Amino acid sequence: MESGKGLKIVVIGAVACGPKTASRLKRLMPEAEITVLERGEHVSFGACGIPYYVEGLFNNLSALVETPVGVPRTPVFFEKVKGVKVLTKTEAIKIDRESKTVVVRDLRSGEEYSLPYDKLVLATGATAVRPPIPGIDKRNVFFVRNLDDAQNIRNLIDQGKAKNVVIVGGGYIGIEMAEAFAEVGLNVSIVEMLDQIFPQFLDRELALLVQKFMKSKGVSIFTSETVKEILGGESVEAVKTDKRELPADLVIVAVGVRPNDILAKEAGLACGPKGGILVNSYCQTSDPDIYAGGDCVLNFYVHPITGQPLFIPLGSTANKHGRVIANHIAGIASPFPGIACTSVCKVFEVTVARTGLSEAMAKSLNIDVVSAVWTGPDKPHYMEGKPLTIKLIASRKYRTILGAEVVGMGDAAKRIDVAAMAVQFKATLDQLAYVDLAYAPPFSPPIDPIATAAHVLLNKMNGLANGLNPLEAKKWMDERKDLVLLDVRTPDEFNQMRLPDDRVVHIPLGALREKVNELPKDKDILAFCKVSMRGYEAQRILNAAGFDRVWFIEGGLVGWPFEVWTA
Repeated sequence: MESGKGLKIVVIGAVACGPKTASRLKRLMPEAEITVLERGEHVSFGACGIPYYVEGLFNNLSALVETPVGVPRTPVFFEKVKGVKVLTKTEAIKIDRESKTVVVRDLRSGEEYSLPYDKLVLATGATAVRPPIPGIDKRNVFFVRNLDDAQNIRNLIDQGKAKNVVIVGGGYIGIEMAEAFAEVGLNVSIVEMLDQIFPQFLDRELALLVQKFMKSKGVSIFTSETVKEILGGESVEAVKTDKRELPADLVIVAVGVRPNDILAKEAGLACGPKGGILVNSYCQTSDPDIYAGGDCVLNFYVHPITGQPLFIPLGSTANKHGRVIANHIAGIASPFPGIACTSVCKVFEVTVARTGLSEAMAKSLNIDVVSAVWTGPDKPHYMEGKPLTIKLIASRKYRTILGAEVVGMGDAAKRIDVAAMAVQFKATLDQLAYVDLAYAPPFSPPIDPIATAAHVLLNKMNGLANGLNPLEAKKWMDERKDLVLLDVRTPDEFNQMRLPDDRVVHIPLGALREKVNELPKDKDILAFCKVSMRGYEAQRILNAAGFDRVWFIEGGLVGWPFEVWTA
């Protein structure tokens, strides 16, 4: 590694990957001349914090552009502290690879000039998708991409000018904003054109579980519904869908983002057919002197079984890319290992998380998988644990963990991080089932929930557990009229909450061995309890008694994403 004397480095983009690259590179090569271009006004801001500012969890918007000790990350800060020159309101409009220059435009004066580079870094991020909806340009329609959006939304709320909010799109941003608006007392509706919220994030049964919880918080959710028009005069007044008209003082459009790869394409750099700059493991583009990182690039999933790059825009990945790029330019080979698609989202008191492939993604790639859903507390019962629902997905052939999803009020983040390591390092289901995790009653049961979920899936793969996914169970209930729903909970539990179906037969597990003759052997029996641990035991008891048409409903009533009756 050299000092970098005489080396000219230009970085385009100053939100996440760009500042990370520039700051680390200056530490590694103190004599390098580093210039960062940013077409906006704000540098290195935490866009992921916008929903929480809108919710009022903190009231100083400038905190999103400050260091942990409260110093604003301005161009002056970067020059004085980091030794990096940052030019705001400056847009890169062309890359000339032959002369190794970038043509830039000063957005304040309109002046255009060229900057020479030895190494160029593209950290151009992603652009919000703008669907062709009539009225989308009306006042009070926001895409939640910058600090100005955050301030304008908060002003509307503080001034009492926003009572009804319609959110177009049920992904991360849409859900986080829905919580923010609901928590400050607004009427919130989500319109999602697909048949579930979190369509790119969760499998349907867990998405329905989150949806059920959000509705209990007063959020109206309309899936399989398309926005046709945003109505009103100069400002929005309503949103018209193909099924209804919703009043709206404020609209959030959050239907996804696409990689901002225009500069790269115009410069002749290799990009994916659907967008996104192609890079190698050192974040080099098809031109070895040009690097790219963050939301403008495609990443490879850590399991080569997918065989294709994925567009998964995350701030955490952007910062890792910045480190990899800086290292490589400075002569340190530290390849980026790829992504495991690990994400987490707060939905009121519930945490929603995923890593690896969802079952739907795996099947779309023709991967033969087996999955199981487990529900239970995150601590021993005497420590008042909170519920979690975990879904594990594994390769049937190789028994490797391909993905995990966690939803619940318990510590989901801890479990998804363990699963992420399993995915990253291609662990088998057998290894995850016996991984040595920390145990003490304030933190977990003796066997951690992620390991217990692995045990359930192992039992299923090994032919011991006849588990039915909640979606499968609901389909059977709708299509197979002549079946028995066996509730094996205690009488008190049965009186407090139950499945609203007249085919339910209540036999507590402790009495099941004595009453097996009361059940028919010529009908399908679906056993269940609160979380279906007893449902599984009931299945084994009935199997031992000669019943061969017995299953248990995975996740039990706590993990049941459909209607239940409560006292």
